[in-house]
Amino acid sequence: MESTANSVTEYLASIAIERRAEFELIRKVIVANLDPRLEEMIQYGMISYCVPLSLYPEGYHCAPNTPLLFAALASQKNYLSVYLPCAYQNAELKTWLEAEFEKKGLKLNMGKSCLRFKKLSDVPLDSLASLLQKINLDNFIQDYDTNKPRKKASLEKRQARSD
Repeated sequence: MESTANSVTEYLASIAIERRAEFELIRKVIVANLDPRLEEMIQYGMISYCVPLSLYPEGYHCAPNTPLLFAALASQKNYLSVYLPCAYQNAELKTWLEAEFEKKGLKLNMGKSCLRFKKLSDVPLDSLASLLQKINLDNFIQDYDTNKPRKKASLEKRQARSD
């Protein structure tokens, strides 16, 4: 369920009261552990933490005028979700997160980059904080730039021609 909020304040006000405290606690953990160069904004109908165009002018490869998504937080119909494209593109970090959940006896409910949970006790906040601290923003941008579909396909074509 995508929100139509135009600001973070509007988004927070739209969250059901019984869910708001948990949501705001997760948001606090995320904000406290992110690189300060990231910007909090509404993007894709959720609270997003993005690489500003001033830092990465190329933006998202499908929409160059759109800041590159690093992480996001959303209140869905039946669950809360934390989107972690910053970890998805790094197999080591994804494996580390899976191990953290297992070590704490929690079931990891994760899609490609979406960590879903129904209640706060389903997600280890200390592990989420550690994960966000582990991700170097400059390395994230470099990895994204190297692996983005358009550039990757272009590099592969050039390599094939030179062989």
